[in-house]
Amino acid sequence: MATAFEEVMEIRGKGLPGDGEAEITGADPVFSTGFKIGETCASVLAGVGVAASDIWALKSGRRQNAAIDARHAAAALRSAVYLQKPGPDGAFAPLVNEHQAAMHKITQPWPTKDGRWFLPHFGLPHLRDRVLGVLSCEATPESVSTAVAQWDALDLEAAIDEARACGAMVRSNEEWLGHPHGQALKAKPIVEIIKIADSDPKPFPQGDRPLSGVHVLDLTRILAGPIAARTLAEHGADALMVAAEHLPQIAEHVMDTSHGKQSCYLDLDTAEGAAQLKALAADADVFSQGYRPGALSNFGFGPEDLAAINPGIVYLSISCFGADGAFSHRGGWEQFAQTVTGICMEGGADRPALLPAAACDYTTGYLGAYGELLALARRAREGGS
Repeated sequence: MATAFEEVMEIRGKGLPGDGEAEITGADPVFSTGFKIGETCASVLAGVGVAASDIWALKSGRRQNAAIDARHAAAALRSAVYLQKPGPDGAFAPLVNEHQAAMHKITQPWPTKDGRWFLPHFGLPHLRDRVLGVLSCEATPESVSTAVAQWDALDLEAAIDEARACGAMVRSNEEWLGHPHGQALKAKPIVEIIKIADSDPKPFPQGDRPLSGVHVLDLTRILAGPIAARTLAEHGADALMVAAEHLPQIAEHVMDTSHGKQSCYLDLDTAEGAAQLKALAADADVFSQGYRPGALSNFGFGPEDLAAINPGIVYLSISCFGADGAFSHRGGWEQFAQTVTGICMEGGADRPALLPAAACDYTTGYLGAYGELLALARRAREGGS
């Protein structure tokens, strides 16, 4: 069986890097979980380092080395937790979002009428209200628990889906791999790079960083997509976060994932906002979005749309369930990935439990950045969108 790092390098298609180019130290457990989330994230971050080195070699003829500590990688899976703010006395204290803390208490697995477990998601106001509408309850642990217990798990999952809310039945890994959607995802690589159009090769701009002069548009929120764009910014890219003023955000995640970015508001429901984004996209190297599959195509900002106006663009799509399969239309978050795949089922001794870190979101974000780096290098060598 391939190691996690070998699986990451498979996407690169050049075999393993030279000795010393990617050094991973440390080992799990870092947090209280049997899953090797620190080592897995370290493998992906090492892949990001190798991909950045590939680009630097294209620009300068020289390679670089990457060194990753699994303990540091594990800490990076919950970096928002370590945010602090100064108090009245000048001392720093943890940044606590009381609303989010309350929502986390009810975004947990609850037992259902048929002896299963179900996790409803309450993280954002509009999704919270939709879930509460289905359950006809208050946003308290007691009320949510009582309401969920009135439903069979799959019936509740279908009702939540119909309401375009977020919630899922807790499955075992065996159940997930036997499900048609689990089978569809199992057949895919961890990052899928698809050439959708031709273009002339586009060499990297000159500069003292691998991505100096590379323009990135980041239309993502909470949490994987912003991590992908932040990672490109860390390697020198000029990243612009684009949001609409009416869309809900979570302050600590914006703070955690926006280093190195500029930001603006654009409303795609207006002709002016759509025109401004199209002008930005025409000059972008990378366009990153995290909406449900097909959502941006309705506004004229699908991959093929942008490749037509900007040949050579690299277009990143991140969604919870991917672009194909029975669940692809469903929205989802970190907690869902854990819930449906079996991670949550194995998380606790006497009941399902979530991981102590957002391993799916952060690792997915780093994988997205890895794919972007590989696609940019491919564009520089052979062209294409």
